[in-house]
Amino acid sequence: MRDAKRKKLVGRGWKIRGVKEFLTLSKEEEAYIELRLKLADGLKMRRRARGMTQMQLARAVRSSQSRVAKMEAGDPGVSIDLLFKSLLALGISSRELAAIISRPG
Repeated sequence: MRDAKRKKLVGRGWKIRGVKEFLTLSKEEEAYIELRLKLADGLKMRRRARGMTQMQLARAVRSSQSRVAKMEAGDPGVSIDLLFKSLLALGISSRELAAIISRPG
């Protein structure tokens, strides 16, 4: 949320909270969701950097374009295993994978 919008809402009495508070997540659940979203974002950035379409990546991992779209959106129905497999299919190194995971959330 942009700063100006946040200030406007707070000024009108709204309370701004994070997803953790809204969904009453445990620390473990929050970490899991954060990891999934980092992997999804990393997949999308890496695919684009390689100049690939979602369809091309789908062929490489023997999946469908719609499944790749779900992976990149962080859909909870996509396994972390498939996210890792897709990143590896894009040629990501262990170091690059570690960088994605260690990025600040």
